[in-house]
Amino acid sequence: MNSWFRLKGKGRQAKKVLSLLAPFGVSLGCLGAFQVSGIGESLNLLIYDTSVVLRPAPAGSRWPIRLVGLSEQDIRRFGWPLPDDLMVQAIDRLRADGVKAIGIDFYRDKGVEPGAALLRERIRRHPEIVTIFNAAESIPSPAGTPILQKSFNDLIVDADGVVRRDLVHVEGQPPEYVSLPLRLFEFSQGNQSLRDHFKDGAKGLSWLSSDSGGYRQQDAAGLQRMLAYYKPNSFPSWSFSSLLDGAIPAHELRGTIVLIGSRAASLRDNFHTPFTRFGQQANLAVIDGVELHAHRLGALFDLQAGGRYQMVALPAWLNLGLLVIALALGILVGERTKSFVRSVLLLLLLEILLLGGSVALLLTGQWIGISLPMAAMALMSVAGWIRRAAVSQEHRRQFERLLGQTTSPAVASELWNQRESLLSDGRFPGRELPLTVMLADTVHFSSVGEWMAPTELLDWINLGMEKCVEIINRHGGMVNKFTGDGFLAVFGAPLPLNARENAEAGVCAAREIQLAITSLLVELKEKGLPPLRLRIGICSGPVITGSMGGSARMEYAVIGDAVNISARLESLDKERMGNDCRVLLASDTKDLLEEGRWRLTPWGPQPVKGREQPVEVYELEAGENPGAIQAP
Repeated sequence: MNSWFRLKGKGRQAKKVLSLLAPFGVSLGCLGAFQVSGIGESLNLLIYDTSVVLRPAPAGSRWPIRLVGLSEQDIRRFGWPLPDDLMVQAIDRLRADGVKAIGIDFYRDKGVEPGAALLRERIRRHPEIVTIFNAAESIPSPAGTPILQKSFNDLIVDADGVVRRDLVHVEGQPPEYVSLPLRLFEFSQGNQSLRDHFKDGAKGLSWLSSDSGGYRQQDAAGLQRMLAYYKPNSFPSWSFSSLLDGAIPAHELRGTIVLIGSRAASLRDNFHTPFTRFGQQANLAVIDGVELHAHRLGALFDLQAGGRYQMVALPAWLNLGLLVIALALGILVGERTKSFVRSVLLLLLLEILLLGGSVALLLTGQWIGISLPMAAMALMSVAGWIRRAAVSQEHRRQFERLLGQTTSPAVASELWNQRESLLSDGRFPGRELPLTVMLADTVHFSSVGEWMAPTELLDWINLGMEKCVEIINRHGGMVNKFTGDGFLAVFGAPLPLNARENAEAGVCAAREIQLAITSLLVELKEKGLPPLRLRIGICSGPVITGSMGGSARMEYAVIGDAVNISARLESLDKERMGNDCRVLLASDTKDLLEEGRWRLTPWGPQPVKGREQPVEVYELEAGENPGAIQAP
């Protein structure tokens, strides 16, 4: 049986712990759903794109990269697809002007007559010409192109259709699997030294993983990094007609890398960029494929120069560390900040700091996922608020239940509302209050107890105590303690009230108790039980109140002369009983009462143990209609 009780107790304790932890479990579930849904990644990308727009970007003209684009006017002049003989003319003119490398960003897997064979011959004869193939769509390079002049132009497009990442290189593939920008860069440098650094991690290289920065489980195949955009349209650019017509100054092309590709909107070789989200940048929202390769090529030049301008997606372990910190901060905000308003303001401040710190990092080129930590901090704070609210509600029920047994529910509720000012370190601090003290005792309790069983005796005394407590509560008093066969009640504590109001409330309660005892005697007689009579002493005056005891045992104590006098009045001349509930008042209480309301019989000055001076005593007479106070 004892084992059963222990198990039952442990079960209740476990249930309580689970109920307290439930808000945090729900918050963690919401956090997981937030991440899995992709909302978190979308918010991270929005913040990232904002930083790309805000971040001061250098002009592409700083690097020897030039663009020759096929415009709408060129298409109207030369037609589409562009004949290969025109491509040959363009190549010859560029070579004559002294370019280092030429990248052809047109698919030429099928020749376009006239001049298809001539174009293939030019490509084979001049190793500085780089052609493209598309691995994803299985579009090959022109037939006969040497392996080292082939390159793929595949791009990484995020799920929302925006190009943010750069597929720099793919290792472990045949030698032709080199990206167009990297192949052109190596031709311009005459070596593959930069590619060698990819393996040893030099130049501060940091390749993307599936959860780097603000991404979540993205395809990170190959060597990918965030593409640091230069100012759009900042690479020197001319039309195809300008090249063929000789309108481009030779010094503008000498020693540069030239990319030839489409810049006509009708050919739909364009891509969305981080600028797409912002209306004021509508003209920069999309970038032609050929210019996008120029941005990628510029990033390689910057990397070779020391990587001063690049975007680094911080590793996933930093994201995890930030998440743990955010979870801890959220719990601290929700659990440790006493004021709800302050807690909310603190959470908002921390969220702003977290967001501001993330943007500041982005402006320096470092990207960390911030949406999940921000959501985690908010959800943990909310969980803390909910848990504290639940605990507070439970404590309130306990508070009202405990005090509600000895004071009115209204007073208990008000005590709860004022708990911050009334309580200090979990206890009522010592204070002096003007109280009216009522002490009651049962007449001939010992003799009654001689012939009644303990349970019967307790039931009998509770019949009277229950009525007294209910009456005292109704008049705003508080039964401070039970004294075996009696009780000590106070009016005006723990909430301080007016001394006159306290006295009136105490005497009103005493008068009702007299009537209740008269009614109870009839009930007891019908049940064949002995009569229950009371003696009550009432005194008003300053009393010291506060919590007394320690953590093992603590009670609300009332200490003062008024307490002693009320006890002496209750025991004064015990056999002098004018009615079944004798109520004696000290003059300190009588002087506070409304004049003419109560009928009091003076007992005159009475010696009281512990006091040198006698106390003027008055007896509250029973009766339906209280009259004037009788003169002594």
